[in-house]
Amino acid sequence: MAYKISDECISCGACASGCPVDAISEGDGKYVIDADTCIECGACADTCPVGAPSAD
Repeated sequence: MAYKISDECISCGACASGCPVDAISEGDGKYVIDADTCIECGACADTCPVGAPSAD
């Protein structure tokens, strides 16, 4: 299951720069992950300072 970014997102962009497949982009008020592109590697969760990305 693709990772998702919760409302805890502070829009810092750390997750987007850490994504090896460029599946993350800036959305309306928070970053979003394209589920079709996400390879479920967890790099976004590892780089996020507030733990917003998760594999729910």
